[in-house]
Amino acid sequence: MLALGINGSPRRNGNTAAMVGWVLEELGSRGIETEMLHLAGKPLRGCIDCRRCFVTQDKHCTIRGDAFNDVMDRMLAADALIIGTPTYFANVCAEVKALIERAGMVDAANGCLLKYKVGAAAVSARRGGAIDAFNAVNHLFLHAQMIVPGSNYWNVGHARHGSGVSEDTEAEKTMRILGQNIAWLLARVAAADPADEIADDHAGKNAP
Repeated sequence: MLALGINGSPRRNGNTAAMVGWVLEELGSRGIETEMLHLAGKPLRGCIDCRRCFVTQDKHCTIRGDAFNDVMDRMLAADALIIGTPTYFANVCAEVKALIERAGMVDAANGCLLKYKVGAAAVSARRGGAIDAFNAVNHLFLHAQMIVPGSNYWNVGHARHGSGVSEDTEAEKTMRILGQNIAWLLARVAAADPADEIADDHAGKNAP
């Protein structure tokens, strides 16, 4: 099992990275392979709604000139995704917004590539706006039919600059509990019987 943490912040070692790191530490302590992917320094542009991905259906975006397809490949290889973002003007940062747009479109164009993977957000903020950012990341997960676990509080940490979130002990506890819950969920997903899948049952016995 692989859990991929995506630090969407333009800062590699700031508050967002710390929050994603707490989740990965908990997962690693439970024998789950972990990887941290930093979007900092990787060019990512938003979706242009060309919809060519619905024609090519090769699990990639037809825009080839940036880092997105490499990031998408690593997302597809993972069983769990933790997407971290700082809060910029009451929403996700531009890098994470581009990732949401492109991954969401490629997922939909290729028959729900991310379906049944586990997804969780990690949001850092100075003060307000974090819940909007939290919701934006979760919209991707829910649209992609992923499984979204909770923690004992919303996955939000507060700090100013640098790694000040380390002083937010409640945030660390929240993220570590989230890691524990992801580990529990991954074990249940791995043990699930594929014969129990009901996603395509709409046209079957339960159809009106």
